Amino acid sequence: MNKVVQVKNVKIGEGIPKICVPIVGATSKEILDEAENLKELTLDIVEWRVDFYEEVFDMEKVKDTLSKLITTLNEIPLIFTFRNKIEGGEREIPTEYYLKLNLEVAKTKLVDLIDVELFIGDDLVKEIVEVAHNNEVKVIISNHDFFKTPCKEEIVSRLIKMIQLNGDLPKIAVMPQCEIDVLTLLYATNEVKNKYPDNPIITMSMSGRGVISRIAGEIFGSCLTFGAAKKASAPGQIGAEELNFVLKLLHENI
Repeated sequence: MNKVVQVKNVKIGEGIPKICVPIVGATSKEILDEAENLKELTLDIVEWRVDFYEEVFDMEKVKDTLSKLITTLNEIPLIFTFRNKIEGGEREIPTEYYLKLNLEVAKTKLVDLIDVELFIGDDLVKEIVEVAHNNEVKVIISNHDFFKTPCKEEIVSRLIKMIQLNGDLPKIAVMPQCEIDVLTLLYATNEVKNKYPDNPIITMSMSGRGVISRIAGEIFGSCLTFGAAKKASAPGQIGAEELNFVLKLLHENI
């Protein structure tokens, strides 16, 4: 029996891959308006990309907006993500504040999942994971390469390390430079799925070239995919409604 990561009523790692749509508003009003609009879409999870939020350095405003966002989303699970610029995010923040931001948000117990970047360092990852789990918050440990696709062995190694660091959902996103790079990502995904069948993982090959990876998760082993409402947060994201249609079509014929 494969491990399932349950957030509210959503079971990640069971059945059809789940659809996550990001919120990328710059102001509290934009964020809450986006959240209201998302309730009309077919999706499973929402990700708040707080690196787009212009008040991200004001902890109290972050918490206030988060509280309002949770109220607006109601029963839709929420991922809290600050993506550093080096991994494709909107801005950089000092490591000390990155740690504080994630710890403080975890302690509110308002979010369902927190995304933590693998390369902030093992000790910081472990600290955030421990605090999050103590507050019943699940953790995505992630890595994003917007320039290239590492070799299969490196992708596998990073995903396994995320599992060893006690991440609930290891995640890797890479940029293909050719069609073979997309196959490399899918091959690595399938290898980790077979080696660690009890650990759901999230993988994707970005840009239009990698779009097949966003819809083929049920076959190769990725349990969650990202779709766009209006503004995409990463290259290659498909609209949520179209994504839902294709995922269901594949699911019914597997």
